[in-house]
Formats: sequence, C-alpha cells, structure tokens
Amino acid sequence: MTSKEVMLRDIAWIDARIVDPTLPHNRNLPHVSGENIASITGELLEVKSAADDGMTSGKYQFDAGDLLYSKLRPYLRKVAIPDFSGLCSADIYPVKVDESRILPEFLRLVLVGSDFTDYAIEESARTRMPKLNREQLFGYRLSLPELAAQRSVVAAVSLAATEVETARSATINQIREVSALTNSIIFDSVQNAASTPSLGDVLEEVKRGIGTDWASHPVLGATRDGLAPAKEPPGKQAPKYKPATPGTVFYNPMRILIGSIAYVDEDDDPGITSPDYVVLRGKPGIVDSRWFYYWLRSPLGAHCILSLARGAVRERMLFNRLAEGEIALPSYAEQQRASAALKELKPLKRALESRLSEINRLPQKILAAAFEM
Repeated sequence: MTSKEVMLRDIAWIDARIVDPTLPHNRNLPHVSGENIASITGELLEVKSAADDGMTSGKYQFDAGDLLYSKLRPYLRKVAIPDFSGLCSADIYPVKVDESRILPEFLRLVLVGSDFTDYAIEESARTRMPKLNREQLFGYRLSLPELAAQRSVVAAVSLAATEVETARSATINQIREVSALTNSIIFDSVQNAASTPSLGDVLEEVKRGIGTDWASHPVLGATRDGLAPAKEPPGKQAPKYKPATPGTVFYNPMRILIGSIAYVDEDDDPGITSPDYVVLRGKPGIVDSRWFYYWLRSPLGAHCILSLARGAVRERMLFNRLAEGEIALPSYAEQQRASAALKELKPLKRALESRLSEINRLPQKILAAAFEM
C-alpha cells in the first residue's frame, strides 16, 4: 500500500488534564490502569470506578475514543481505545489523533506492532526505568497510508481477530470438557470407597535429596496447569533438590491452595524439584499415584486442602499437615482402572493445550501480515 513517513507528533498529541479522583463528580468515573488492558488485543478487563479502585492521587482524564497507551514495560504492547470517558493512571498516556489523517484503531495497531515495540524497547532502555517518555513516543516515525488503506488493514485484522476468538473459545470449552470428564472419573471411582484412611497412612513423603548428581537432571516445577520446567536453576542447595521420577506427585506448599500441583507420568522426562516442595508417592499396592494426583486436583482434593488450611492464603502446607486429611479410598483395583482411563485423556488435553498456545500466538502473526498488505 502507498504510504508516506510522518512523525507521530504530526498526527497525535496528549491533552493531559489532571483531576482529583476523590471529588464527588469523579468518584464514579471508570478508572483504567495498565493492568486493565490486554496485550495486543486492547481488550479492557475488570475496569472499576475510581472509588472502588481506591484512587486518591491525581489522574489523567480521557475522552471516549482516546488511545490509552501504557508507557511502562513497552514490550507488553498494551493500547486500548475505550468507548467511554473516565480516568487513567499515571502509567498511561491518553492520546488524541487527527482523524482526518489517521484512524485511531490503525494507530493502535501500529503501537502494538513489532516495529514500534522494538523502537519503544530500545528507547526505554536509555532511561532509568523501563518506560517511554513523551518525547520518545512522539518522536516515532511511521509509514502512513491513505485512510482507505488504513480501513482495509483495520477491517482485515478485525475479521481475523473474530475468527481467532471463535477458535480460542471453542478450544477452551474442549479443555474444560476434558477437565470435567477427568473429575467425573474421579467421582465415579470413589462411589464405593473401601475405606477412609488419613493421607499420612497411605502416602510416602520423599525427603532425601538427589546428591552430587543434581546437574545431570532437568529442574521441574509445579504450576496450576501441572508439570512444567522450573523458572529458576538450582542455587546453593542443589544437592538437596528432590528426585521427581515417574509416579511422583509434588506441590508448592505455599501455593497448593491455588493448585500448584504436579505429577511425573511414565512418558514425562524425570528430573529434580526444589527442596522446598513437598514430594510424595502412594504406598505400593494401596494408592495409585496417578489416581491420587487427579484426586488432589479435583474438587474432592481441593475441599480436603481447604479443610486443612488455617486461613492464610500464603500458608505453608507441609506433608505433616496434608497427612491429617482423610480420603475416601476405593480399592486399589478400582484406582488402577480409573488411572488407566485418566492416562488416555492426557494426550488429548496436551493436544488441545498446544492448539490453544498456537491460537494465542495468532494475533501478533495477523498483525504482522496486515502491515505487509
């Protein structure tokens, strides 16, 4: 498309009006911060009033149709165009544009695109904090096509975004259905529980560290989605890292309340995990570890965990606390039957999660392709 190069300051500006959010006529105005803006898509999330957000210091006032550019950490690509007026935090520039030369949505696409993001990251690196100041923002040079070409780009991106969101929603629903089926298998298995022992009687804690051989093993972590590579390498306590081999269940004792629990299955690479984690196994012939992992992640396990918690969100739930809980335990044969069914669902869930990951990368690919039109 035919375009000419312009400076952003030639077509956009900031009309910064600072207001007091505690005044009666401002308290009920919507308040937007960088946390409310979704990366790339610009969707606004969980916007509250200034009063509900507890705002006390001065804020910028913006009008419907302004671009709200989050200047902190520019690599996050957060730019929104609200269809309402309100207040925004100091981490946001409320930008107005000359609509006779550029469409607001076209500029939003430019500001979340790769070229501008690379420029913003490089420029912000020159400052003490990772943010883009006004001079740097408006010093950006962009290729500006005619309005008709801008409309074509915006329409193409909008259509593709709708299709992506449809695919994303369908995949998320399929993942939920697999999770519901997983819970159903667990529920069915406990219908005729053979006993109700304490967890300490049927589980074994793994306490011994891996030793000097730690460097030859990958480091594993537990997240709300299950097993994942650890974010940090071992430190001085590396020999104390615990082995995480197939059949091992482990969890973060500070985050078990939000589901940071993992299981190393037969087709997973074994490794080691933090000595701060609780690592355990089912006693042989009594508890199938895979079945127990899914039980612990199910509503039944969540209820057990909550019954043992003492109120603090960041409470450490070590094994001796977990051991106090009780479990409706089916026969070992019934556990193995359910375990086999759960194993069959795992590759399906992985495939769906992989598809979702690909779908989540599509908006940036679509954006890049749109500017090549």
